[in-house]
Amino acid sequence: MSARLRAAVLITSALSSTALLTSSAAQAPADPGWDRAAAARYLDARMDQWWAKAKTLRTGSGQAKCLSCHTAIPYAMARPLLRFGMGVAEPTAHETRVIDTVRLRVAHTDDSAPFYEHTEAKKVESRGVEAVLNAFVLTQHDSQGRSSQPSDVTRKAMARLWAVQRADGAWDWLDFGLEPYETTDAVYQGATLAAMAAGTSPGRNASTDAAGTAGTAKLRTFLHDGLAAQSRFNKTWALLAAAYLPNMLTPAERQVVIDDLITAQHADGGWSLAELGAWHWSKSGEGAAAPGTTDAALLAKSDGYATGLVVYALKVSGQPVTSPAVSKGRAWLRTQQQPERAADVAWAPWQAHSLNFDREHGGEKGEPWRRMFMSDLATAFAVLALH
Repeated sequence: MSARLRAAVLITSALSSTALLTSSAAQAPADPGWDRAAAARYLDARMDQWWAKAKTLRTGSGQAKCLSCHTAIPYAMARPLLRFGMGVAEPTAHETRVIDTVRLRVAHTDDSAPFYEHTEAKKVESRGVEAVLNAFVLTQHDSQGRSSQPSDVTRKAMARLWAVQRADGAWDWLDFGLEPYETTDAVYQGATLAAMAAGTSPGRNASTDAAGTAGTAKLRTFLHDGLAAQSRFNKTWALLAAAYLPNMLTPAERQVVIDDLITAQHADGGWSLAELGAWHWSKSGEGAAAPGTTDAALLAKSDGYATGLVVYALKVSGQPVTSPAVSKGRAWLRTQQQPERAADVAWAPWQAHSLNFDREHGGEKGEPWRRMFMSDLATAFAVLALH
């Protein structure tokens, strides 16, 4: 997975972010069977790296760093759970900076550089991605603040979301021919993030005008009608979206997705990202190989991102932690947390691997900065699944 901004990954809870955060603080056992503090140290260290190396964007008269799904946004999802689980109420400096960055970008929507501007197509794609991500981050943040009402900047972000929505109910998305987030199929997953923004109380209350009402209806139709053609990966995100957006899927439709995901669970209790989709790398043509070499044997194994994502989606969809699939998945995650290795740039609490390039066996594509992007995702989603 590249360093480019991608959409993905910011979920908090089936019912509300606040409920999940506060219940974690109140009910988390002293020894959950995994090391919260080590996960927190890894995520904090990766954010130190992110602010130092991430792409800088002209924003108003100043600058802001871009926010990625593989590092910055998952950090904003998982880090609050870790600190609440450890009895810490005050947000970290990195959490605060993520929110401040999004607020700044929203405040300067009309006088800032897009994520990519080297072609007109990339400007359009960037516009759609940023509209979704900004709305998602801000509505989740408002929800965590125990407010059903959107802040002024959240209202502006939601208005922007509906203003740039496509006629089919989705948003334009970055396509660099890379799975799973920068390809034509990522349009659907991006729409699930929009649904999770629109389905929060702040998102709903910021969308009561004609544009918001019509936009929500188009979004619901797009996600529902397109579900059958999606990969397991996108269907997993649809489960998360359906927990937020009423009447997106019927109980029976949700159960079909749940049952299918359970059939893909490995005997060891985990899931493999490579098996959650028929990946086709849109820039290379249908059925084409990945843009680089990959280690097929490694990708076939259970990994932290796929397992954390699926277990989290099953929990959000109402599957109890005692159900066989969730229980086995959580047990796999506990046993797979890697012992901490000080000063080792290749260490991560949980690991996952790129579908596009072999980053595990050295070479230009294996340098530590990018090599760890998938493990950033794996660690954040393992945290979400285990809380």
